[in-house]
Amino acid sequence: MATQKKSESDTPQIKDPEMYEALRRDGASKEKAARISNAAARDGREEVAERGGESESYEEWTVDELEDRAKELDLTGYSDKRKDELIAMLREH
Repeated sequence: MATQKKSESDTPQIKDPEMYEALRRDGASKEKAARISNAAARDGREEVAERGGESESYEEWTVDELEDRAKELDLTGYSDKRKDELIAMLREH
């Protein structure tokens, strides 16, 4: 089975790079940062802020909760990771 290289056109375009980078610095995953920043570019930052929710930081989650989240995201190789490694894995996906 041949693997395909991702081309630049396969990478989603970030429509609000400033917000994307700020979200990444705050610990959001690439997927979450892209989703929020693109919604803000489309609908306006204020609109997105009003409908956004609050979630505890991954540091506040238990290892079981972190593993459940990794499973939801179809990540692999998380079962033997320590808490800090799970957090990094979730933020980097």
